[in-house]
Amino acid sequence: MTDLLFGTNLVAMVTPMRPDGAICSTGVAGLVDHLVSTGCDGLVVGGTTGESPTLTALEASSLVGAVVARSAGRSRVVAGVGTYDTADSIRRAQAAAAAGADALLLVCPYYSRPTQAGVIAHCVAVADATELPVMLYDVPVRTGIAFEPATLVELAGHPRIRAVKDAKGDLAAAMAVMADSSLAYYCGIDELNLPYLASGAAGVVSVVGNVTADRVGSLIRAVRAGDLSSGRVIARSLAPLVDAVMGTAQGAVMAKAALAELGIIPHPTVRSPLLEATPPQVRRLAEALESIAAPA
Repeated sequence: MTDLLFGTNLVAMVTPMRPDGAICSTGVAGLVDHLVSTGCDGLVVGGTTGESPTLTALEASSLVGAVVARSAGRSRVVAGVGTYDTADSIRRAQAAAAAGADALLLVCPYYSRPTQAGVIAHCVAVADATELPVMLYDVPVRTGIAFEPATLVELAGHPRIRAVKDAKGDLAAAMAVMADSSLAYYCGIDELNLPYLASGAAGVVSVVGNVTADRVGSLIRAVRAGDLSSGRVIARSLAPLVDAVMGTAQGAVMAKAALAELGIIPHPTVRSPLLEATPPQVRRLAEALESIAAPA
């Protein structure tokens, strides 16, 4: 089952950092404990929300190892390994496997804007490099190109390419690929979790889940049980926080600010060129956190 490969209630985990920009090991440990205790069954490490463009290869693999050790089998660990360089992505995939990752997250190669044939060759090469299951990451707003539906259907023929994190937001295209392939879909846009789940997505990869994985988990369970009425209530209760985290600044910035506000990580530090949340942004975030304090 796909759930056993990746989990269902996945969180795009931030990378806690000290004020000097170094990775904060105590922050990583505390965040893993928080996420697991609030129902996250899949930790996505070193993805976009983890500030992957600023992590060195050594930092990325060390971070995977630290999360694997801390989670101690309580959650699947999905390592972000994709870059615009196929050879480097292969090395990162192999390093993540050696560090104990359960699965890989592979973004569509960015900046170079390859053809779809190039995208396929890149993904197959990385998937061939380890024995781990692969979740493709479709986020054209960041990469400059998308996985075309026909490309995803073709890649689904690879025995280790098993899922898609969809941050494209084209629900009709997602439903078509789900109908034409065995790929499991995970919603990568918190604003659209409910419609994706209702349309057959296997789960979510949530940024807001850094703060409230328990509430996101309730949404997933409600939809899986066919209780869309409760799902709508939960989604509406999350809307202020989703808006504050995803609609104010970069998700990594606001998720770290929220976690620091709650005392879950020591510092909201992000690496340049990202900047920490401003006081007005933090105030807006605090209001959103207060609005969801009551149980859904």
